[in-house]
Amino acid sequence: MGKRIVPPEEPAEIHEVPLRDALEERYLAYALSTIMHRALPDARDGLKPVHRRILYGMRLLRLDPGTAFKKSAKIVGDVMGSFHPHGDQAIYDAMVRLAQDFSSRYPLVDGQGNFGNIDGDNPAAYRYTEARMTDVARLLLEGIDEDGVEFRANYDGQSKEPVVLPGGFPNLLANGAQGIAVGMATSIPPHNAAELCDAALHLIEKPDAKSKALLKWVKGPDFPTGGIIVDSKQAIAEAYTTGRGSFRVRARWSQEEGARGTWVVVVTEIPFLVQKSRLIEKVAELLDQKKLPLVGDIRDESAEDVRIVIEPKSKNVDPALMMESLFRLTELENKIPLNLNVLIKGRIPKVVGLAECLREWLDHLRDVLIRRSNYRKAQIEHRLEVLGGHLVAYLNLDKVIKIIRTEDEPKPALIKAFKLTEIQAEAILNMRLRNLRRLEEMEIRNEDRDLRKELKGIEGVLASEAEQWKKVGEQVGKVRDMFGPKTPLGKRRTTFADAPEHDLAAMEEALVEREPVTVVVSDKGWIRTMKGHVEDLSGLAFKQDDKLGFAFFAETTSKLLLFATNGKFYSLDVAKLPGGRGHGEPIRLFIDLEQEAAPVALFVHKGGRKFLVASHEGQGFVVNEDDCVGTTKKGKQVLNVDMPNEARAVTEVVGDTVAVIGENRKMLIFPLEQVPEMARGRGVRLQKYKDGGLSDVAVFDAKAGLTWKDSAGREFSATMKELAEWQGNRADAGRLPPKGFPKSNKFGKVIG
Repeated sequence: MGKRIVPPEEPAEIHEVPLRDALEERYLAYALSTIMHRALPDARDGLKPVHRRILYGMRLLRLDPGTAFKKSAKIVGDVMGSFHPHGDQAIYDAMVRLAQDFSSRYPLVDGQGNFGNIDGDNPAAYRYTEARMTDVARLLLEGIDEDGVEFRANYDGQSKEPVVLPGGFPNLLANGAQGIAVGMATSIPPHNAAELCDAALHLIEKPDAKSKALLKWVKGPDFPTGGIIVDSKQAIAEAYTTGRGSFRVRARWSQEEGARGTWVVVVTEIPFLVQKSRLIEKVAELLDQKKLPLVGDIRDESAEDVRIVIEPKSKNVDPALMMESLFRLTELENKIPLNLNVLIKGRIPKVVGLAECLREWLDHLRDVLIRRSNYRKAQIEHRLEVLGGHLVAYLNLDKVIKIIRTEDEPKPALIKAFKLTEIQAEAILNMRLRNLRRLEEMEIRNEDRDLRKELKGIEGVLASEAEQWKKVGEQVGKVRDMFGPKTPLGKRRTTFADAPEHDLAAMEEALVEREPVTVVVSDKGWIRTMKGHVEDLSGLAFKQDDKLGFAFFAETTSKLLLFATNGKFYSLDVAKLPGGRGHGEPIRLFIDLEQEAAPVALFVHKGGRKFLVASHEGQGFVVNEDDCVGTTKKGKQVLNVDMPNEARAVTEVVGDTVAVIGENRKMLIFPLEQVPEMARGRGVRLQKYKDGGLSDVAVFDAKAGLTWKDSAGREFSATMKELAEWQGNRADAGRLPPKGFPKSNKFGKVIG
């Protein structure tokens, strides 16, 4: 028999929720939880919840500085069980970072055992390492037992945890923080605690001081790994004012002399958060790829301290230029972002400037001071009440003893007989017999007097805001002295310098191995390079319908100048041109050449020369080569032309006389001095045409005479005497050229 199918029970109630609403609600909850409870630090104590819980857990284990170490496993277990119900490895990793002196500027945990290293090696497992708190952590927790901060229930409601720590140390900026939340991130580099305290003391005196004014003390970040910040003061000021920016940090290096004029560069400090082993691997890779022609070798000689030795290719290399090439290509220079995104009052994420950041910390210190003062006041008042009861008992000892011995309920009888409070009667009943000795009255009165004096002081502080700030100032001053510039931990490690301005051309050259090449350009404008100076190009293959346009010799470090029909000069690096056996690439890939424009000439940029540029309409001028170099792909406009007019010719100015020939096959010769020198413009008329336009120009030395090449490559020349009938002035029409002048109407001169 088959089984009887039981219809499923109808669910009690089904709620229909639009997917969008459900997603929004759930994603917002997740985002808030990440922002508030994971990624962003609190502006007051500078800690994220995991760090706060680790320190509080260590406090409960009584792991104060100077006490015996306890196993990290014990700390992690207690923190996970009581406060942080997340992965044990996550808690341990957070604790390790607090102990690493290359990650934390002022470590909060004192570790014993292998806590990892700057090479990026992992720490030992938590069953092998031990830890306790440092003095900095003790400062952060000071006053937590005196109701200094608010407590909340932990995740299971079994115990309490602090919402924020009393934070007697400017931890947010001193140790910094990194974190990625949802839709926002934070990145705060470490700073020097003594400088922060000086700035905070100024802020107590002048509460309205702006971030810029505080830069007198806080010069910039102070990384645990040292290094040199090479940013302008304006950029640093801007970053601290807005709370967003970045810092360029470079490795610290020095030159060490060797035997017979040899030398090496020794790097002793590397930028923050850079793993040394990865850095050296990267340099070795670049050496293999021949991208560091100035560097010969790199090796790591580090022990406790960083010592990276870099050998040059030869002793003639400029060490500064070699290091500049390394800074450009490796993490020896690193950008450290600043994004002061913190939780204000533990609730609101906000990007703040330096002044607001310190303001939050100082306001918190004042709140903690008021809470601790109120706590102490309540303690003193309770003790004074108890002392009053003790004194009554002492002065009426026999009567008190009689009441206690004879009354069934001595407490109400004592209260009635001596007008005592409940607390005083309880205190008398709890007194020990040894407290009835003769000296007791004096001691009670002395203690009472001292406590009343202390209470008066506390009430004075609570009543006056000025007194409260004075106390906060004293507290900040003590921290400043503890971590002053003369202490080993407080001494500034990161220094400031201006980035050396190296010639960019020299830099580019330094990054490319200098080798001879032949640049080949096809008729259709495809460009490629061949190794060496190749004379015979007859064996070269081209695409269908394409052939050799022209070729010339250059070096891999050369820069090329391309003059186009739009009157612009474009710059190309030979090192970036395609090599190998292919057909190359179209020139247009390397520059932004308009579709209707075409190349007129391409040659090696040497610098310092002069060119005569001319348009189809016969206008032109002399321009300096250095005025032709553009830095962008868009090129540099030199000869102004409007379509259909276009740039037609460019020639090097070598001599004192200009020869110009038109498409109408008329030639004119006139002195060069009639042509002005300009950086940009239309120019002046070189030759007059009835129809057609300019074909070519040449500049030659009158003494040597004019030379030209015919279509077969044979060279002809004519002296100024022979050219007498073609000589005239600029803008004349000219006359038909001498016999044997090529039909192409070109002088056949190429810029070398």
